[in-house]
Amino acid sequence: MAKDFYEVLGVSKSASPDEIKKAYRRLALQWHPDRNKDPQANDKFKEINKAYEVLADPKKKEVYDQYGEAAFKPGAGFGAEGPFGTQTGRYGPFTYSYTTYGGGSPFEGVDFGGFSDPFEIFEQFFGGVSPFGRRSVRRNIYRLSLGFMEAVKGVEKTVEIEGKRQKIKIPAGVDSGSRIRFGNFDIVVEVKPDPHFRRDEYDLISDIEISFSQAILGDVVSVPTIDGALNLKIQPGTQPGTLIRLRGKGVPYVHHGSRGDQYIRVKIIVPTKLTSRQKELLKEFEEEGKRKKGWF
Repeated sequence: MAKDFYEVLGVSKSASPDEIKKAYRRLALQWHPDRNKDPQANDKFKEINKAYEVLADPKKKEVYDQYGEAAFKPGAGFGAEGPFGTQTGRYGPFTYSYTTYGGGSPFEGVDFGGFSDPFEIFEQFFGGVSPFGRRSVRRNIYRLSLGFMEAVKGVEKTVEIEGKRQKIKIPAGVDSGSRIRFGNFDIVVEVKPDPHFRRDEYDLISDIEISFSQAILGDVVSVPTIDGALNLKIQPGTQPGTLIRLRGKGVPYVHHGSRGDQYIRVKIIVPTKLTSRQKELLKEFEEEGKRKKGWF
């Protein structure tokens, strides 16, 4: 049974072009076979691209809204190949397909969420080459090392390439391996690690250490974020390894307004040296717990 293209992208029929674009970019990155090892990822990825290819093009969307997916199939009353000619091919272990409108370029007038075609995701995020053979000239590749904050916030770098000093604007959210096209060459980014943040795609993970008493009684502590220090409330009875989510405090999506999340992982410091008074208080604490038949 044919799937509704709006359902594939998770948008309504009244969704704006920007909403459709955002949904496509999120799903395409989520289901890209190089990043998602689910056996269904390849089929899902092609399905997402097929839906976006139609809904992002006003002409194709108009035909789809009137006739549905049947308008894109042979023998649908629009000629031998419907109103759109279909071509297929293979890229490495993955197959792909695309359609042409009125005999024109397969991607003419189609905005693939900031990419010129759906497989440009390879070039931006995975260092791959477009399977459509648009480039016959080999492009020189240069590597650029960035600090962690430069990568997540974006930066403008002045570099010397082929004897010329040039300014290169790096968008916020890039990561090691991201490829950026610049003129007649490509820049591949390498990001240095940071002592305070560990990156998981567009999410960040940070560790904080609190004392035994802070974990029991609760407290307000300062935690690092890429936007600066933030006061965080520690709830009484916090357990070791607790993850506290800071929504929207993660890495910005490349060419996208939203951000990932930051997770604060709590580590509790157990003191190794105690004063006589501290030992005495802990013994009283233990005895009180026994009288209450446990602390939980």
